[in-house]
Amino acid sequence: MGVSYQLFLYFLLWGGPELCYPEPLWLSQSGTPKPLRSSLPVEVKCLEAKLVVAVSRDLFGTGKLVQPTDLTLGPKGCRPLISKTMDTIMFEAALHECGSSLQMTEDALVYSTFLLHDPHPAGGLSILRTNRVEVPIQCRYPRQGNVSSQAILPTWVPFSTTVSSEERLIFSLRLMEENWTTEKTSPSFHLGEVAHLQAEVHKGSHPPLKLFVDHCVATSTPDQNSWPYHIIVDFHGCLVDGLSESFSAFQAPRPQPETLQFTVDVFHFANSSRNMMYITCHLKVTPANQTPDQLNKACSFNKTANSWLPVEGTADICDCCNKGDCSILGSSGSQTHGVSQWPKSASRNRRHVRDEADVTVGPLIFLGKASDHVVEGWTSSSHTSVALGLGLATVAFLTLAVIILGVSRKCHTASHPVSPSQ
Repeated sequence: MGVSYQLFLYFLLWGGPELCYPEPLWLSQSGTPKPLRSSLPVEVKCLEAKLVVAVSRDLFGTGKLVQPTDLTLGPKGCRPLISKTMDTIMFEAALHECGSSLQMTEDALVYSTFLLHDPHPAGGLSILRTNRVEVPIQCRYPRQGNVSSQAILPTWVPFSTTVSSEERLIFSLRLMEENWTTEKTSPSFHLGEVAHLQAEVHKGSHPPLKLFVDHCVATSTPDQNSWPYHIIVDFHGCLVDGLSESFSAFQAPRPQPETLQFTVDVFHFANSSRNMMYITCHLKVTPANQTPDQLNKACSFNKTANSWLPVEGTADICDCCNKGDCSILGSSGSQTHGVSQWPKSASRNRRHVRDEADVTVGPLIFLGKASDHVVEGWTSSSHTSVALGLGLATVAFLTLAVIILGVSRKCHTASHPVSPSQ
C-alpha cells in the first residue's frame, strides 16, 4: 500500500446546498484517477451544519462492488447509514463529528476529514480484489457575512465596542517557499528538504498583538490525538525538534509581531505505510508590548553554542526548555500528545492570553529522498559505462584471437617440407 495506492481528491466546497463537482474522475486499481464516467465515485454536499457523502459501490469503476462495512468516515471511523439503494452508500455527519478538524484561514472556515476504504477478506478467503484508499474531504465556509438563519438579537452595547471586544481573531498556519514571500503551491517534499512554516494572526481592529507558537505536533492523519506522532514545539514555545538530528528553528527577527516563522527538517514516520504528515499547532497571542516570559516565548536550540536562544527577550526565558518544565508555578510543564491532554495548570497559567486556537497544515506528501534521482542517474550511467567497456573488451579479444589464428596457420603452411621432383 502507501501513497501510490491513495487517491488525493480535494473537494473544495464553499458552503451552501449546492454540490460542487470537480473534473469527473474514477479510481483505478493502482489508486490513480482516470476519466471514465460522467458521475463521480464520491460525491460530497456541504450543508450549513453537516456534510453528506454519497459513495458509489462501484468505487473503482471495475464492476466489483465495495462492501459498506469496509467504508468509514473520519479518524473516528463513523459508519454509513443504512442504504435504501444497492449501488450507493451514504454518510451523514455534523461538521464537528467523526474526528474532523477545523482550520481558520483569513477568509474561510475549513472542516477537514476523509473517507476510508479499508477492504477485508470476505467469505473466509485470504485475498483482496480492491485496494485501501483514503479520500480527503474538505468543506469550506466563507467567514464574511452572516451565515446563520437565526434572528439577530438587539443589544444595548454600542456596536463599535462589540466589534472591538468580541471580534474573533483569525489564526493561520501556511507552508511557504524558501524565500518566505509566497505560499508553497505543492505539498510534496523529498526527505532531506526543509519545510518553511509561517504562523499568523489577523487581528482586525484589535490593539497590537504578538503571536506565539505554544505547541506543535506532527501526525499521519488530521487527528492531532492519533498515533504515531512527533512533537515539534513543546513547553510553551521550545522548538524541541531542533534537539534531534535536525536544524529546525524559529526565524529571527520576526517580519512583524503578529507573524512567526520557523523551519522543520522534513521527516516521515518509521514503520508507517502512509507517506504523508499533518502538522497541528496551538497558536496564541499576547499584547505586543508585553515582555516575553516562560509561558510566551519562541526558543530554538543552537547546536553551535549548545544552548537555547529566544527570538526576542532575555536568554533566561529559555532555560526551562532544558528542564522540560516551563510552567511558572513549577508544576509539570511537559505537554503530552494532544491539546486536550495538556496539564490543567498550564491552562490556568494562560488566562492572560487574549485568544488562542489550534490550526492544521497538511497533508505534506513525501516522495522519497532528495538524492534518490541523482543516485539512480549515476547508477544507470555506471551500468552503461560498464556494459560499453565489456563490449569493447570482447571485440578486442576476438580480434586478437583471429590475428593469432591466422598467423599460426601461415606458419604451419610454411613449415611443410617440399620434395624435389624426380
